[in-house]
Amino acid sequence: MVATVSPGNTEVHTLEHVDQYLQIGQESDASDIHLGVNAQPIWRRFGSLEPIWLQADLLTAADTERLALSFLSDPQKALLYQRGDVDFAYATSFGRFRASVVRHRLGMDLVFRIIKSQVRTMDDLGLPPELKLLTQYQNGLVLVTGSVGSGKSTTLAALIEEVNRNRHDHIITLEDPIEYVIESKGCHVTQREVHTHTASFGAALRGALREDPDVIMVGEMRDLETIQLAITASETGHLVLGTLHTGNASRTLDRVLDVFPVDQREQIRVMVSESLRGIISQQLIPRKDGRGRELALEILTNTPAVGAVIRDAKTFMLPGIIQTGRKNGMKLMDDSIMELYDQGLIAEEEAYARAEQKLLMRQHFKK
Repeated sequence: MVATVSPGNTEVHTLEHVDQYLQIGQESDASDIHLGVNAQPIWRRFGSLEPIWLQADLLTAADTERLALSFLSDPQKALLYQRGDVDFAYATSFGRFRASVVRHRLGMDLVFRIIKSQVRTMDDLGLPPELKLLTQYQNGLVLVTGSVGSGKSTTLAALIEEVNRNRHDHIITLEDPIEYVIESKGCHVTQREVHTHTASFGAALRGALREDPDVIMVGEMRDLETIQLAITASETGHLVLGTLHTGNASRTLDRVLDVFPVDQREQIRVMVSESLRGIISQQLIPRKDGRGRELALEILTNTPAVGAVIRDAKTFMLPGIIQTGRKNGMKLMDDSIMELYDQGLIAEEEAYARAEQKLLMRQHFKK
């Protein structure tokens, strides 16, 4: 144990409890903490992994096992030894964290996602004002997509908070695990955690439809049953907001449609073309000055042209429709990246690495 836990300390040994690492990470604006066997304690700050202390001892298998067992409950320990991994929301007196503990060849590794305690508004996040229109529908499907760590949960929470502040409805959130705690304001908010309050997203969605909801948030649409129920709910008078791990609007629709058996896809395409309200795809890109990350967005809103493309299974045409749909608030991911580059906020190599059309991006650099 060490007397001082500042990252600047020159003599750092293994700390006694995970809470000490989490508090350091939270105070230093890290997004994740990694405690792994044969590695120094690591954090992810502004998108990059780096040691918390350059002088820190390597964690041993005994260290990480001790740290894991010091904060897991008995049922979580049993699940860890039975299944080999366990993930859940972990709350302390100073914050909330998404915890994952896994067993592997060398021992146990612990990873924590630091959750901002304050639910930020759409204005706080700098989201385009046009996106507020997506929260005003009484029914339909809104999807927030992106890779792991791209801020989907934060954006989804902001959309729900917009509904919560400005409507008088019943909101049900289905999450694995619950990240942001959303206090009821104008709306009555019910938050359910998969594996804690319900067996699965599918079971939770079926239950939600009997609980007189107006707005349903699905933390992850990961299988056929969940996607099918979400589309059905969006068609039967509910506003459904969900997430997918896809990079842009066309891939998102392909993922949604391809999960269905071939003989059902034509019917599903018609349903999605009518119920879809919008898709927000996002990336968090490290800033050029090293002071955080910038949000790049691709935005698709449903128009007659978009609906026709979905019905006709021609999603490859969506980038062109988005390009010409700026007046409807649409934007391509590459255009968003170009804007951040032109503003001097991100470096050329980051912009190029993340571009879909790399040749066009390279031509843009030469202007």
